[in-house]
Amino acid sequence: MSISIRIDDALYETAKVRAKAEMRSIPQQVAYWAKVGRAALDNPDLPIEFVRDTLLAMEEESEPFELPDA
Repeated sequence: MSISIRIDDALYETAKVRAKAEMRSIPQQVAYWAKVGRAALDNPDLPIEFVRDTLLAMEEESEPFELPDA
């Protein structure tokens, strides 16, 4: 679903620069910032770097960890 919203020109330009650096589209960058912001507000006791790194780790594909037979 796609919805148009109005944002400040300065925010748009900042998102444009960061989106290019992080290989995202501008809407993806704004959505990412919203996700990080929401997680940070939901967890005010956690450092923002921890919130950001946790969200990034959750997006990464990984192999399941298997314990060796004992």
